[in-house]
Amino acid sequence: METIYFDNAATTPVDPEVIKAMMPYLTEHHGNPSSVHRFGRKTRAGIESSRRTIAELLNASPGEIFFASGGTEADNMAVKCAVMDMGIEHIIISEIEHHAVLYTAQDLEKRGLATVSYVKLTANGHIDLQDLESLLKAHPNSLVSLMHANNEIGNRIDLDVVGDLCHAHGALFHSDTVQTMAHYSFDLSALPVDMVSGSAHKFHGPKGVGFIYISSNVKMKPFIIGGSQERNMRAGTENVFSIVGLAKALEIAYADLEEHQEHILGLKNYMIKTLKLELPDAEFNGDISEDSLYTVLSVRLPENEMAEMLLYNLDIAGVACSGGSACSSGTNKGSHVLAAIYPDVTNPSVRFSFSKFNTKEEVDRCVGVLKNLFEAVPA
Repeated sequence: METIYFDNAATTPVDPEVIKAMMPYLTEHHGNPSSVHRFGRKTRAGIESSRRTIAELLNASPGEIFFASGGTEADNMAVKCAVMDMGIEHIIISEIEHHAVLYTAQDLEKRGLATVSYVKLTANGHIDLQDLESLLKAHPNSLVSLMHANNEIGNRIDLDVVGDLCHAHGALFHSDTVQTMAHYSFDLSALPVDMVSGSAHKFHGPKGVGFIYISSNVKMKPFIIGGSQERNMRAGTENVFSIVGLAKALEIAYADLEEHQEHILGLKNYMIKTLKLELPDAEFNGDISEDSLYTVLSVRLPENEMAEMLLYNLDIAGVACSGGSACSSGTNKGSHVLAAIYPDVTNPSVRFSFSKFNTKEEVDRCVGVLKNLFEAVPA
């Protein structure tokens, strides 16, 4: 029996149609896109066509889309360039941001380039909007960087509400949309956001490529120096076939967006219902309402001897999932997200994350595995 893949928040399988779109740029179109001859013009056309596709889908200008190596680089670019290029001296984030934002802000503070404030969180991990407003009043003209949806617990912010609040106090607003891009509809011309980050491998595209949207109202200097690529903002020969794959993956996602939302939300709600029935001692981290990210479910399990090797035992039993963010895998550190929200809770937690390729039958098998593991070993 095949292993169930419930770790789509870490990365998703590449859609076969995406691979098909990429292949000509691996086998035929090998020119450097900076070259003026026909080989270079062909690959340049692939890049710019992809940029236009992304811009059209997100209702942005092609000139506002810049390609990067992924969400981590895009987050770094947003935070570092805001401080180093725009004279911003204060950064407002939360303790549950992705490390690409959290560590970057902390590094800038250690180097004396900016100070950092942390907005308070509610009991279930939402941003405290009153505290955010107080911080903005105390530190106008700040950079606010808050992720659209948390990658571990799925809590979402309202981009309109947060963006309007930031702009009312002269702050720049960046949102890490790595987990929500291609899972929700975005109208970047209407949203009060100055920058957003996206990564292809979170929506069935290739790894190692992403983008940053930078509003035309935001003026930044180059992030990587050494060439004129990406309109002088990011030097280095472009990852052409991956950029083509990114655009194709986004195009596919938007073509069937509502259908996929309904299917995946159905799986999440079915798993919540089934877990409550089969493992009544299990609890859920964060907000599990339909306002939360529909692809992610964080489950807090009863304490017992299985906790130490839980992910390995699940893998052996045929379920691939995560204990938190995969970007921290390979370390012995616990989740900084769960530690910030539930500092006194020691129960093991597992993150299940779903895609369009998952089924209810897989949910049933997964819950059955959990039930067997936790019924087999006493607390």
